[in-house]
Amino acid sequence: MRRALTLAAPPLVVVALLLVGWQWFVTANDVRPQVLPSPLRVVEQGWAFRDVIWANTVPTLQVTAVGFGVSLVLGWALAILVDFSPWLRRALVPLLVASQTLPIIAIAPLLIIWFGFGLLPKVVVIALVTFFPIAIGLIEGFASTDREASNLLRSMGGGRWKEFRYVRLPGAMPYFFTALRIGITYAVTGAIFAEYVGARAGLGIFMNLQKNSFRTDLVLAAVVVTAAISVALFGLTYLVQRLVIPWHAKERRRA
Repeated sequence: MRRALTLAAPPLVVVALLLVGWQWFVTANDVRPQVLPSPLRVVEQGWAFRDVIWANTVPTLQVTAVGFGVSLVLGWALAILVDFSPWLRRALVPLLVASQTLPIIAIAPLLIIWFGFGLLPKVVVIALVTFFPIAIGLIEGFASTDREASNLLRSMGGGRWKEFRYVRLPGAMPYFFTALRIGITYAVTGAIFAEYVGARAGLGIFMNLQKNSFRTDLVLAAVVVTAAISVALFGLTYLVQRLVIPWHAKERRRA
């Protein structure tokens, strides 16, 4: 806990200074709320509209969970297949890299045309955004296995599956959690963007509606909620990592 507070203190101080400067600038220059509301106004209006914001937060959390869950399943499945087949690695990894050149901002409206305004197009957008870091993180993690450990297991009669289970999979887990942290932040952003393109409810559609009504304060309040969700999910990955691979934290402390 003490170490966590030590790490969190510097960014919190910077954020506090930025908020104070923001408040001073808006007050001193009498900036209109439609242009740039003060932090106090953002908090005040966000709290006043908390029920509406929460009602739009729930759909965003739901679509983020479903989309990221699909991405995890597909990422694990592909990474395992690639690890067991060198030919698939040579065939698919370049395609994965090339897929990142696809402009999601151009594809998302097409998904709405093809699949409508339901859950599916938003899940596809989130999967497209988060699939790459998960899959590549696992593929690189499996490939980084200690060869001496693999050779030792094989010399003891262990087959390819046992090598994967006892050597390659544990060795890849730190890479996976690094990719997980990247992917989970992209998942929230992808959900918001998907809702901007087309949705009936969610923080993305809420921000779009408030922007059209010149309620900049409510837009920023929704941005704060989005940032808080991303930070919370990012921090949650460290907790899950400590539960799943506690030995990794001990090794880092020794190092």
